[in-house]
Amino acid sequence: MYRYDHYDHQMLQDRIAAFRDQTRRFLAGELESGQFLPLRLQNGLYIQRLAPMLRMCIPYGCLSARQLRRVARISRDYDKGYAHFSTRQNVQFNWPNLAEVPDILSELAEVEMHSIQTSGNCIRNTTTDQFAGVAPNEIEDARPWCEIIRQWSTFHPEFANLPRKFKIAVCGTERDQAATQVHDIGLYLHKNTAGETGFQVLVGGGLGRTPMIGVVIREFLPWQHLLTYLDAILRIYNQEGRRDNKYKARIKILVKELGAEVFRDKVEREWLYSKDGPATLTSEEVERCKAYFVDPPYQELSDSDDEVTQLLQRDVLFAQWMERNVSAHKKPGYRIVTLCLKATGSAPGDLSAEQMEFVATLAESYSFGELRVTHEQNLVLTDVRLCDLPALYQALKREYLATPYTGLLNDIISCPGGDYCSLANAKSIPVAEAIQRRFDDFSFQKNVGDITLNISGCMNACGHHHVGNIGILGVDKKGQEFYQIALGGSSERQTALGQVLGPSFAQEEIPDVVNKILEVYLVRREGAERFIDTFNRIGLAPFKEHVYAQAD
Repeated sequence: MYRYDHYDHQMLQDRIAAFRDQTRRFLAGELESGQFLPLRLQNGLYIQRLAPMLRMCIPYGCLSARQLRRVARISRDYDKGYAHFSTRQNVQFNWPNLAEVPDILSELAEVEMHSIQTSGNCIRNTTTDQFAGVAPNEIEDARPWCEIIRQWSTFHPEFANLPRKFKIAVCGTERDQAATQVHDIGLYLHKNTAGETGFQVLVGGGLGRTPMIGVVIREFLPWQHLLTYLDAILRIYNQEGRRDNKYKARIKILVKELGAEVFRDKVEREWLYSKDGPATLTSEEVERCKAYFVDPPYQELSDSDDEVTQLLQRDVLFAQWMERNVSAHKKPGYRIVTLCLKATGSAPGDLSAEQMEFVATLAESYSFGELRVTHEQNLVLTDVRLCDLPALYQALKREYLATPYTGLLNDIISCPGGDYCSLANAKSIPVAEAIQRRFDDFSFQKNVGDITLNISGCMNACGHHHVGNIGILGVDKKGQEFYQIALGGSSERQTALGQVLGPSFAQEEIPDVVNKILEVYLVRREGAERFIDTFNRIGLAPFKEHVYAQAD
């Protein structure tokens, strides 16, 4: 895990004291709303449909059991007893009292957490693959590089007021689970022929109103120049990005208008001024950050266990959970366990205070006290001994956290939608719940196989609907909530943006529409093809014809 030094602690204390005074002045009428707006955004505080929303940073998704317990306590003492885990590996409170937000920030600081740069036009929380550091055949652990970026970007004076928000993802695993190509900057860790570490650099990805996939501007950037090259990209964006229209202010628009080659040339010329400057990384600095992420005290274990083998044969539910929620680990005798937060009837990504405290205890008992938050709004125990899986499974069952839906249809990504967000055109949670109830059958979901279904309540795309194999977008039609369907999106290495199926549907129609889409897939797939593979082979037309012909 990362560790705060005395600079981090002092920085947080100063920021909290300043915000406490700013909040007091706003509530006393001494600050107008327009003046308070940038101040609260700098501290992760939004004003939503019914109440403020406070977003807390979980750097690259790493969370300790102690920190999760504090999140649980805050949700109980200051909110309504639950919290929401987001697609940016952060956590959100939906009902805090504005006057108590400084107290919440103080509570977070005690366990080395904060809400700085989780909103506003700045560099947001850097994300990575949730299996970083424990995945087999990993290229390199991305967490130290994310930590280097975190330290560089926090309170960076030059990039505190960018044209628009800015998101960076780093991926060091073969399988991309961080949606790297739809970030403002995406970094893939690579080794060159000499075995040296570097990065493939993509720029200009993003979702929202104008979704785009990032373009490669450097095939191999030596690790020493990571920060100097990021500096150059951000400077070009800061200088030339639009500030007159927030809908055209993201770097993806600048890259598209200039063209990838022109943008690359500008960055390379800017880079010449800082390439070997003070921000050039040294081996000592990299090793300092890597020291935060040493392996826990693994035991020398066998990679087989008789009890697990026998239980797989006699307990079909355990076997289902093992198949979907348990992944290979780099160390023999250990496994990675995903806790799918998508039990039917619960909002995707939500956990109660009691459940969070329970999971914290499990992390301490079975995973060296560490958890991860995933892009798919789930949690991960990274270091579970194979022999402990039966006991862990039984514990999860008791708290309804053993849902074996990871990577299946009901593992839905969803934003909070119109139930909370003032920007949303339509609700997301009821749609997710209706789909979950319709397809709450493991045998059916297993037959469908790996598939992603993402829901957003508006074009801001917090639910990443553009890159769902099935994407659902809430739209407004003359004051009524309707939903547009897109197919063929993917956030994997071969990233793709979904294609709109056709006219939108009423909320109550969505489960039937999803069923019709799946009917086409199940009839047309060849062998073990996944949904995305079948779609790429046959295209949109067969799905469109079946869905709308049946509707008529």
